[in-house]
Amino acid sequence: MNDITENIWKNFHKELKNFILKKVKDKNIANDILQDVFLKIINNADKIAQAKSVQQYIYGIARNTTIDHFRKSDKKNNIENEYALISEAETQSLNATIANCCIKPFIKQLPAIYQIALTKTEFENTSQKELAKELNISYSGAKSRVQRGKEKLKELILACCNFSSDNYGNLQPAESKNCNCE
Repeated sequence: MNDITENIWKNFHKELKNFILKKVKDKNIANDILQDVFLKIINNADKIAQAKSVQQYIYGIARNTTIDHFRKSDKKNNIENEYALISEAETQSLNATIANCCIKPFIKQLPAIYQIALTKTEFENTSQKELAKELNISYSGAKSRVQRGKEKLKELILACCNFSSDNYGNLQPAESKNCNCE
């Protein structure tokens, strides 16, 4: 620490901490913000040395750093609140709507054996063991039928729309091939 920073620490750190504490009302958060303030003071020591009023300058840094803290916490809270706004029932409803309007039309294009296998296991919550008993086939046969049905469904969807992915595997917007899947 240079002389300017040491003098500011000796003369103002308690006052700055109290100033910040009045705003945030949490001792630990006030200490964190005070630390950020002094990092900014260290980084701007040359500007502070040229300031007309050192006290005014450092209180400005403290005020702005405290405001930045509230902005960050408000953004975090807003994001958490946005996710909390969608209930489990609404999520289920949305998933059902997407399945009915987007996936089921493709399933209807599959051969009947795959339609039945996918509809029962994916939409009617039938286990693959129950499917095997219902269709009077082996369990491994039911598993294979569901897997092949999913592969054929994937092929149909990819044939309809040009999906591309970025380097991380995230899907990019689809380019329609004149179909009704948007």
